[in-house]
Amino acid sequence: MTKHSWKQSFAAYIRPQVLGMSFLGFSAGLPFLLVFSTLSAWLRDSGVTLSVIGFFSWVGLTYSIKVIWAPVVDRLPLPFLTKLLGKRRSWMLLAQVGISAGLMALAELNPQLQIELIAATAVWIAFCSATQDIVIDAYRIEAIEPEYQAAMAAMYVFGYRVALLVSGAGAFYLAEYIGWNAAYSAMALCMFVGIVTTLLSSEPRHKQDKQTAELENKIEAALGVQRNQGRLQRLSAWFSDAVISPFADFFIRNGKLGIWILALIALYKMSDITMGVMANPFYLDLGFSKKEIADVSKIFGFFMTIFGAVLGGVLVIRYGLMKPLLLGAVLVATTNLLFVLLALSEPNLSLLAIVISADNLSGGIATSVFIAYLSSLTNSAYTATQYALFSSLMTLPAKLMGGFSGLIVDAYGYAMFFLYASSVGLPAIILVLVLMRLQQPADKAL
Repeated sequence: MTKHSWKQSFAAYIRPQVLGMSFLGFSAGLPFLLVFSTLSAWLRDSGVTLSVIGFFSWVGLTYSIKVIWAPVVDRLPLPFLTKLLGKRRSWMLLAQVGISAGLMALAELNPQLQIELIAATAVWIAFCSATQDIVIDAYRIEAIEPEYQAAMAAMYVFGYRVALLVSGAGAFYLAEYIGWNAAYSAMALCMFVGIVTTLLSSEPRHKQDKQTAELENKIEAALGVQRNQGRLQRLSAWFSDAVISPFADFFIRNGKLGIWILALIALYKMSDITMGVMANPFYLDLGFSKKEIADVSKIFGFFMTIFGAVLGGVLVIRYGLMKPLLLGAVLVATTNLLFVLLALSEPNLSLLAIVISADNLSGGIATSVFIAYLSSLTNSAYTATQYALFSSLMTLPAKLMGGFSGLIVDAYGYAMFFLYASSVGLPAIILVLVLMRLQQPADKAL
């Protein structure tokens, strides 16, 4: 990777593709709360029971299993649209129109009378949203050189965070004055930010190298697939190329390092996500009011996350991937120790602001750098499938571990919990160091 000056590193943020990613990030973030916490608030405000609202959390499974249909998005052309817009933009537009239509349909429903239809519509919106995530991730990776991936990730995070404010606080304000149905109609119109961006963007170039074609032929031959021998054989060939080849390609390119890399992907966000589960209950138990928590989170949390994400992008352009990746892992684990200090101190709003600022700064750096790292692992022939696999692996173990957070707090208290949350970040630090060491011979050979 070419080493850039600080000026060149910051200049990455004025590139058209990088700026455009903020609008696609907005489009990706907008539906998320509208099928989760914002929808839960509407249902509760309409008198729906808590037990029924609890079942709506299952809508989130859609995001966790998107890897299942990612190969279809990666390989299947859409009639008319693909020819008109290209491979990525056609799927992106279809998903965005599906989200907007779903939100419009939701705005016409009554929670007291049509709860089943609301549930089905929420699943549809989540499915379209997860599909949009698959395509935007692939587009982001293919639209620009690898060295700018962290900058693209930073702008994506910025747009996503703005969308969360709009679909969270913004939807609440609208609901207060014009009602929930009108608020959801307004959210549907906000999806035109993504639709317009998709239409104005350029389709990235898609190339399949000779080695990838040879790999697919070898796997087809090993499976006994002959694509010219009928419809079933053609379907088998498609399945081999779209589903099996992306996984085989990863291990062929990375060899024994593949296991270490997958372990790092599974563990890198462990400390951050584990801590995050208990953050808001912790603030409330310390005695801070909901307004104080919201003010500090919205002001310090929002801007420090964006600043951290931008700084992470600059560091990757300036120093490459591995050193900023190590820095992110160390910062996330270290800032969790600040919560121990907060837990052992008297409630202090200034200290809360400092801790939240440090936590969001480190989280922003780690997020943009890690997204760039995941992007670097994909083969352009299988971008959507491989990145969907990585992103699912990135969150699933951490979410499972996070489920035990409350038990640890109940048994040992908040201070010990945050020590634990910090300690689960140590394996990620060690794995980055191991990969840096194992990759040194290859780097020197180049």
